[in-house]
Amino acid sequence: MKFLIIEQDLRISGTSQGIISRSFLGKLRNAYPQSLIDVHYIKAEDSVDKLDLLPVNNIIEYKVRNTAPLLVSLANKFYWRVFNVSLVEEWQIRQYTKIISQIDYEKYDHIFIRSAGIAHEIILAIQDLPILKKAIVNFHDPYPVSWYVGSKLRPTKLDFFRLAKMMKVVENSKTCTSSAANMSHDLEHLYGSKKPFLTLPHQFDPKVFDLSDTTKVRTKEKKVSISYHGALMFGRNIENLIIAYSDLIKSDKNYEENTELILRVKGNEVARFKEMYGNAMNIKFLDTMNFSNSSNEQTHQSDIVIILENGPYYCNILVGKAPFLASIQKAVLTLSPKKSELRNIVSDDTCIADMGNVEEIKSKIKKLIDNELNEGEPIKPFGDYFSDENFKTQLDDILEANS
Repeated sequence: MKFLIIEQDLRISGTSQGIISRSFLGKLRNAYPQSLIDVHYIKAEDSVDKLDLLPVNNIIEYKVRNTAPLLVSLANKFYWRVFNVSLVEEWQIRQYTKIISQIDYEKYDHIFIRSAGIAHEIILAIQDLPILKKAIVNFHDPYPVSWYVGSKLRPTKLDFFRLAKMMKVVENSKTCTSSAANMSHDLEHLYGSKKPFLTLPHQFDPKVFDLSDTTKVRTKEKKVSISYHGALMFGRNIENLIIAYSDLIKSDKNYEENTELILRVKGNEVARFKEMYGNAMNIKFLDTMNFSNSSNEQTHQSDIVIILENGPYYCNILVGKAPFLASIQKAVLTLSPKKSELRNIVSDDTCIADMGNVEEIKSKIKKLIDNELNEGEPIKPFGDYFSDENFKTQLDDILEANS
């Protein structure tokens, strides 16, 4: 079998999409060890990629210019207001179109076009190219970004023109996929698709990473270390976790003496949280790290790991860290809205709590801490959802739909 993969982000650190895309290539090789896998990697900025770690047959790297010429930028100041089309966006997308139009795609059995970030350049770039008819188009996020659950942006006239372009892409593609069942459902309706969006969850494959850097790993200071590593955005609520944990350790000296909460966070509200809770007992706010250090710290020093889903009312995406945490087999507490993707995946009720309910968070984290302190049975919050077998089954369904 011959695969062509067109990627936009294969970074080893800094974005969840790079980690997800690299892992997809690793899992694809595991699923089809004798297949031909060729990758065309189009990126807009310098990055550390370590492409030699990827188990593919061939990889071609391209660099596009991300900044439009001055004349285009100046003309765009007036053009988009009149015609609801951004000349800068059109210019950026054409950089990708020029590259993809030169790829000899007809010799491949299956073609994956995989989006990255919020601009979806490589998907929009194939709008009028013949490769689209044969492509499996994968959505990492909804487009335009104003439809992203948790976004505070309201749709504009420009967004409706963007939406019309994406509807055309979806209509003419061979197959469309996303990483979450809820998002697949939503995108079918958003784009008026006459064919179903199929679901292929994110994966994690440690073999496609260099995880040797442990220079910034912090050694835990308590018997049970609880941690969250990540960004605070799109309605992710960490404050209720802080309040719940603070109440718990105040209620029992045993928890104060034997537990800690480590928050490696970034985002607009971090300064406010540090000011309010920086002196809270057993809670430490630390800087974020590269993926190698972060993954090693969570694997070897954390006992309970926190996932924050988007909120506050609905989360239709699959957070990128879920398959990684499944792979290291740690106890997980997911703070979720009442309707979310992980509520349909997490198989142990102890491992999920309403992000808006402090008492429920306190109760669930207490159960997980007690299990660790008492050396209870290991908790597997995701069951077999991220197993190689399940990935192969879901991938086969997508390839059959593409045949």
